Amino acid sequence: MSQIFARSTNAWSKVSILAVLVLLGVVGWVVVTISWSGYTTGQGLTRDQPVQFSHAHHVGSMGIDCRYCHTTVEESSFANIPPTKTCMNCHSQIWTNAPILEPVRASFRDNTPLQWWRVHDLPDFVYFNHSIHVAKGVGCATCHGPVDRMPLMYQENSLQMSWCLDCHRNPQKYVRPRDQVFNMGWQRPADDPGLGERLVKDYKIADVRQLTSCSTCHR
Repeated sequence: MSQIFARSTNAWSKVSILAVLVLLGVVGWVVVTISWSGYTTGQGLTRDQPVQFSHAHHVGSMGIDCRYCHTTVEESSFANIPPTKTCMNCHSQIWTNAPILEPVRASFRDNTPLQWWRVHDLPDFVYFNHSIHVAKGVGCATCHGPVDRMPLMYQENSLQMSWCLDCHRNPQKYVRPRDQVFNMGWQRPADDPGLGERLVKDYKIADVRQLTSCSTCHR
């Protein structure tokens, strides 16, 4: 009885199986790469705003404290976007005719809020409370990056769950003294390696099991 398949079929079957495995690996790599890229996470991207507000100028050069604009960050889950009146506290006196600030003047004149676009925008299924993080010694720069050096605000970190979990699993690496939370230039002292561990204890930060529980962030 003659063979149905030629001997070369064995080789071709092996090559085809290997090709399928390689293809699956490439597809998996592409999916992972895209999911971690700024295209998906928004990391490193700026947004067009009604006024191109420079944190580098206001925070870095002028030294304005975060809480002057984001007044609710210590007491609310939401770090508020400042109303136009906050801008006009200064700009009714300085740069009063600057063309770039006309949208601000028009907003104040017409009593119409500026439509700012959120740069750090978590999914609706994620619960994040600014006040508890501030109370536990998490600095603004830890999540938002070097805001004082950003001419245009951008998302410094991926905001993906793995990024959040790294902090929740190792809070001692990230917490700082409460009086340094809003200090953009604070550096962890090299001569005090036990600082983080002490702060975790002093601030009564929950254990890793509670910090990594699904219900902590997904409610």
